[in-house]
Amino acid sequence: MYYAYKYRLKPSDAHREELDHHQDICRQLYNHTLYRLNEYQDEHGELPSMTTLRSELPDLKEWWDDLSDVYSKVLQTVVERLFDNLKGLSKLKENGYGVGQLKWKPPREFRSFTYSQSGFKLDKKGGQTVLSLSKPADIPIQLHRPIPDDPKLKQVTLKKEPTGEWFATFGVEMDREPPEPPENHEKCVGIDVGVCKYAHDTDGTAIGSFDLSDERDRLEREQRKLSRKQHGSNNYEEQRRRVAECHADLCRKRRDFLHKLSAYYAREYDLVAVEDLNVKGMMESPSNSRNTASAAWRTFLSLLEYNCEREGTHFVAVNPRGTTEECASCGVSTEKPLWVREHSCPSCGFTADRDWNAAWNIFFSRVQASGRGTLRINVTRNRRVLVGERIAKRFVNGCGDCAPYGNHYGSCKARLGSRKPYTQGANGISRERVG
Repeated sequence: MYYAYKYRLKPSDAHREELDHHQDICRQLYNHTLYRLNEYQDEHGELPSMTTLRSELPDLKEWWDDLSDVYSKVLQTVVERLFDNLKGLSKLKENGYGVGQLKWKPPREFRSFTYSQSGFKLDKKGGQTVLSLSKPADIPIQLHRPIPDDPKLKQVTLKKEPTGEWFATFGVEMDREPPEPPENHEKCVGIDVGVCKYAHDTDGTAIGSFDLSDERDRLEREQRKLSRKQHGSNNYEEQRRRVAECHADLCRKRRDFLHKLSAYYAREYDLVAVEDLNVKGMMESPSNSRNTASAAWRTFLSLLEYNCEREGTHFVAVNPRGTTEECASCGVSTEKPLWVREHSCPSCGFTADRDWNAAWNIFFSRVQASGRGTLRINVTRNRRVLVGERIAKRFVNGCGDCAPYGNHYGSCKARLGSRKPYTQGANGISRERVG
């Protein structure tokens, strides 16, 4: 299995100048390769292959002296990067998106370069761990967590963040495969995500949203200061880095929260069902888009799927249509505005928290196996009797005569209010009200 391990570099001023020089050369080579690709297409009427453009690198070094300062494998990965971008545009076009053409990269849009297969290694020098690269000098690296034993280091990518910090991301290939998901799902959970409460699961656990109001206020103050600086001045550049640090602080804290939350569900349960939200469409909504963006639901779903695959847990995506409106007991839909936080079914009398009801709808949806071997969940409007079996103690108006699972029909006396519901139904399920 393939993993990525990210570490912070601690370069000196001389190292920073050399890294910036290598990054700028790779950027110029990318732009030159794009120029050659367009030129070849105009002359021959078709796109050149990756091998054709990579074979031109030795000839370029004869008149482009700066290319000799960069390791040859790094130059080859720059050409591969261009063709990877072309493949990305082709996939978007196949999916119906309107795409244009690749453009030249300015310095702020080209921030990384990659060593592939060779030209790098981790070493110990002077009592500290360093990243030894073929052309630049040895750069100290902060290994805040160890790399697993006997890994295959396939590549390392060096990236400069907008804050000016440098990071190294190692591509590690493991011989061991992740554990197989269990066939019998003993511990399963359904999760409903939201804004007020970030996640509410079927076990009754409600996780509050991560409070980043102080960090957001600080970001707004720094942005106002940046707007008063003269563009291009030294003060502007210094303030721009402060704004970038605020953005990075927000991103790190949010991802740390999402990593821990997704890892918890992946390790504690055998099957995790969560609603597959269309976050892009919700962001286009004229209301509440800021809270939607801050919640980062799509990031959470991606991390949850990754952790489930790593821990051997089934991950299933749920069609969110109707999960909030439907009753978890009888399946009757009841429209309610967003500010109503309690679900109260007019048909069966089931009352519960709005998010908790949605989590049960997600959990008790029909599981279907797709042709590719993955699991999909589709919410149906059929009545789920099993819900009544599991949560009958939470029913307020459960009736043991005509509604052993919480449903009332016809001229039921309990439904009409002429007598109190029985405390125990005909099927032996307790009807005590839980307060």
